[in-house]
Amino acid sequence: MLAFNTMPREFQRIKNLPPYVFAEVNKIKAEARKAGKDIIDFGMGNPDSPTPQHIVDKLKEASSDPRTHRYSLSVGIPGLRKAKAAYYERRFGVTLDPETEVIVTIGSKEGLSSLATAISKPGDTIIVPNPHYPIHAFGFTIVGAKVKYINKNFSLTPKERDQDFLKQLKKIVEKSKTKPLAVIVNYPCNPTAETTTLAFYEELVDFCHYHDILIISDLAYNELYFDGNPPPSILQVKKARDIAIEFTTMSKTYSMAGWRVGFAVGNKDIIYALKRIKSYLDYGAFAPVQIAATAALNGPQKCVEDLRKLYKERRDVLVKGLNDAGWPVEAPPASMFVWAKIPDKFLHMGSVEFSKKLITDAEAAVAPGLGFGENGDEYVRIALIENLQRSKQAIRNIKHMIQKG
Repeated sequence: MLAFNTMPREFQRIKNLPPYVFAEVNKIKAEARKAGKDIIDFGMGNPDSPTPQHIVDKLKEASSDPRTHRYSLSVGIPGLRKAKAAYYERRFGVTLDPETEVIVTIGSKEGLSSLATAISKPGDTIIVPNPHYPIHAFGFTIVGAKVKYINKNFSLTPKERDQDFLKQLKKIVEKSKTKPLAVIVNYPCNPTAETTTLAFYEELVDFCHYHDILIISDLAYNELYFDGNPPPSILQVKKARDIAIEFTTMSKTYSMAGWRVGFAVGNKDIIYALKRIKSYLDYGAFAPVQIAATAALNGPQKCVEDLRKLYKERRDVLVKGLNDAGWPVEAPPASMFVWAKIPDKFLHMGSVEFSKKLITDAEAAVAPGLGFGENGDEYVRIALIENLQRSKQAIRNIKHMIQKG
């Protein structure tokens, strides 16, 4: 009789991934709910607003046509690529060729991970900010690339932080034995809610263009801004198209997170590489979903303005309430997150233990900053996804927890 190894199998790429920080907090949250507690959940950036009705109606109409039930295109249907190009023209004044400079992805997360597979090989170096959205680093880690971090200093002003980013980038490039392949930027930022300026992008493009380093821009939160200054696109910089690719998504702008529609636009060589990989991996999103996304981009945009107002109202109530409760936090200029430093009396706990305490003592859940990188461990990310009534209840609970100590 043959003997089989009963030890758990180990797979190298899985071994390269660190422990999932959020799992520990999610376990405590699940246990609390099982015990009957009503946890007010600010943990995941998962929009709670329904998708606007005219977009849903277009999905219904398109899905009733059996011709749309067949395989779609991995690059996205032509109408949707044209609609995205038209969006860039009116929003940023950037002209794109929908055939060679635009591709539809199954959400920006899939696009970023497929891009990592398309352009990098084991041993390549990718430069990523810390903290960061996890796929920015681990999409490349999974395929064997090395990641070097630019550590953000939150004691600096936004302008100083931009200059510090460039200073650290230059130092990494100078000290690298081989030229880094790419640098990732993410503004408005998940998790930190930071924004940047066109002047920063101009300096970044000049440096990377000189050193022939690719730029990967994640612009997923470009329509969620609150200070009257729409976030710029890196493609507004003249030479950016030579070296840059930019990702956007329908998820937050139109409350279409579960629909999984995103885009990559920019340098045609990078777009071509992404197209080649995706042609082997998928047949694109369900055609009616793409048709509905086209209707969203081409249709009335009041729904976008309404969502922006909703998130701003939630931001204002939450920020004021937490400050009044004894937890000093800053109002984010954009995104759907508050990046909150842990109150001084709890700072020694670190973000994971503090997040657990919020669940058990305040019945409120947040995302621990450690999950976005070691440089985020003094912070938690609070998503603006609960209505005003529940947000106010969470504030009352948190105030009681802070006073109790």
